[in-house]
Amino acid sequence: MRYAIRLAQRAEAQGEVPVGAVIVKEDRCIAEGWNQPIKLHDPSAHAEMLAIRQAATAIQNYRLGEVTLYVTLEPCVMCMGVISNARVKRIVFGAYDVKRGAVCNALSLTDAPFLNHRVAWTGGVLETECASLLQDFFKRRRI
Repeated sequence: MRYAIRLAQRAEAQGEVPVGAVIVKEDRCIAEGWNQPIKLHDPSAHAEMLAIRQAATAIQNYRLGEVTLYVTLEPCVMCMGVISNARVKRIVFGAYDVKRGAVCNALSLTDAPFLNHRVAWTGGVLETECASLLQDFFKRRRI
């Protein structure tokens, strides 16, 4: 998670919302991503999406059944759709997103009956640090 936080800081340095993601397989980082929708002119360029694309390329398979995704913010509905389709085994996230989180807040897609894949998850890992990154970013933007 600490590496994901560093990636979130990279996003912030580029003027993006500070969210970072790392994908681990067999205790080895195989992919990483940070928010880049502004830079890439791509509304789908969330940290999780970029990391998943990179991981699929790295293992040459669109199924990521044996990986853990570490991300600094609870994934949104778009990212959860891809996480489910990619068959990600586990999600570990930092800050909860009460308004838009699709793991356990606004939606609970990890165990939705209409999806054919169940994703294990753990939330609140380094939550204070992850949440502070986002809160501080948006405070500065409002000034």
